[in-house]
Amino acid sequence: MKSLATLLLYLSLVTVTALAQRDFGGEDNERIEPEDLEFEMGVAAIPDRALFEKLSYRGPDAGRDSYLAGIEFVKFILATPETTGGKVYFMNTKNHRGHPPFMSEVGLSRGRGRPSGVRGAICYLPRLKAPDGDPGLYTFDFQPRDSYTFEEIQSYHATLIARAPMLKGKLAFHPLDGNLDQYETDKAKYEAAKLPVHLDSDKRTNIAYLPLNPGESFGLLRIMDNDTRPSPRDIVICKTLPNQMPRMAGVISEVRQTPLSHVNLRAIQDKVPNAYVNDALTQVAISSLVGKLVNYQVTSQGYKLREATKAEVDKHFEAIRPTKAQTLKRDLSINEIIPLKDIKFEQSRSFGVKTANLAALSTFKFPEGTVPDGFGIPFHFYDAFMKHNDFYARADKLINDPELKENRRELERALKKFRKTIEGGDMPDDLDTALTALQESFQPKQSIRCRSSTNNEDLPGFSGAGLYDSYTHKPDEGHLSNTIQQVFASLWNFRAYEEREFYRIDHKATAMGVLVHPNFKGEKANGVAVTEDVLYESLGFYYLNTQVGEDLVTNPDEDSSPEELLLGWYERDGQEIVRSSKEAAKGKSLLSDKHLNQLRDHLGTIHSKFAKHYKRDPDDLKFAMEIEFKIDKDDKLVIKQTRPWVF
Repeated sequence: MKSLATLLLYLSLVTVTALAQRDFGGEDNERIEPEDLEFEMGVAAIPDRALFEKLSYRGPDAGRDSYLAGIEFVKFILATPETTGGKVYFMNTKNHRGHPPFMSEVGLSRGRGRPSGVRGAICYLPRLKAPDGDPGLYTFDFQPRDSYTFEEIQSYHATLIARAPMLKGKLAFHPLDGNLDQYETDKAKYEAAKLPVHLDSDKRTNIAYLPLNPGESFGLLRIMDNDTRPSPRDIVICKTLPNQMPRMAGVISEVRQTPLSHVNLRAIQDKVPNAYVNDALTQVAISSLVGKLVNYQVTSQGYKLREATKAEVDKHFEAIRPTKAQTLKRDLSINEIIPLKDIKFEQSRSFGVKTANLAALSTFKFPEGTVPDGFGIPFHFYDAFMKHNDFYARADKLINDPELKENRRELERALKKFRKTIEGGDMPDDLDTALTALQESFQPKQSIRCRSSTNNEDLPGFSGAGLYDSYTHKPDEGHLSNTIQQVFASLWNFRAYEEREFYRIDHKATAMGVLVHPNFKGEKANGVAVTEDVLYESLGFYYLNTQVGEDLVTNPDEDSSPEELLLGWYERDGQEIVRSSKEAAKGKSLLSDKHLNQLRDHLGTIHSKFAKHYKRDPDDLKFAMEIEFKIDKDDKLVIKQTRPWVF
């Protein structure tokens, strides 16, 4: 028994020694100095962003450091922490994500107590403003339980900048849980020294860069003002956010956008890069390229802008434009105005997707009044009107005019003249009679909303947002046909024509239906919601934008103050106000809890039911529905439109 006990004691000592060597060893390996590292291991200095990218890792494999998942980071070891400007091991984090194994390989001690080196990580947060005011904040932190005084952090901050000059003006300390108490104790010292600090609560504030639509493009970089008419080959810098834009090659805005504005929806459907860059024109990297041909890239990790050649620009546009003509499908067999409740989802080829989708919404078991009662005017009316007035022949002359193909300004004038002609056309007697009956079905003093609904918008993969125009017919404006003809004419506005021309779509095969319903007056709020978080990419949340009154989210005024809100799929997840409206009380949403809960329920229903309509998996992260909603004067939630979100 004694020998057995001795053996067990010996084995336990061997095990403990082995564990100690495995977990806290490294002394037996020959010391490799930072400057002697092979690149596959790491480097001693990082002079620029390009090298940081080569060393960094971004993905789900963050090990025990779960807070780093999805963030671009480079781990480091301060080998001589007591010396400002001392030696630093910047780990090749693509290859080595754990400090302990790396320390063993380079011969650094990891014994109990403080090891021979301070372990940390540098993270890149591209959306946040750096201390120097530019987009792109770098933060540094240490082991979650480690705690360092202000004096130590100040020294480490200086050392990291000395060894990585790219961090100058862009680096802030990020205290983790173990360092928060010490930070609070030293907070006055940080403020006095103006040493930048980034807290977790700052993650959605101080935004300096938002990639609204990632992508790459080429074009002429121009500043857009009231007199600028951008061409399809222009990349524009917007000092203010226009409500309508023709086709362009890319957008940089100095005004913070939302993904639900018509400008961004237009960028998405045109597949062009679009980003908000704080004070873009103050950055030499941008202002120095104005008036030059450029390559413009927008990614989740930042934007890139460089000078390009004409050959590159020509090659790019040759590659993205369809090579063959496209003819849209339209069904002209339905020749009567039909109530929404009797229109089927599958009849979008007769009424347009906007009308068919609202008709589908009206079949869902929502509270009465959630979806407006209305009617669909089919494509047949537009086609019969155009034929009756011989307008297709006039369209042929415009489309085939060689001068207009070369002169955009003359084309714009010709289209404006054509629209005036359409607005003054003669409505066939049978259509006029049907429109009279439709008008008389509304109360005499009721304004009637007449909304464009074409076969060239609200499609999966193509939203067409902002291409066509809707109008309100007021009781004193005479016959309803006057307003219907305005909607018909909008099929020939410049922005829509140019869009169809780029995609080689047959202009005469495009058809205009009209969605008709009572007009809303005096609404308390209006907004847009998407059934996925399409901006911040958080799982389990809907993304909402809301404005007070009649100030549209999709067409905001210059002084608009929209609210951004993430609404949990389930009530237990609550909601987070990402950006408050100046019209709201501090910390309060523009929407009541009642309306938020209604939206939560309705958005879930809309997502799942339209997934079936479009034959998509509702769990597919590349499928979502966008809705436009209002809170009317009677405090009721009204949903006025839905369409597939274009990813």
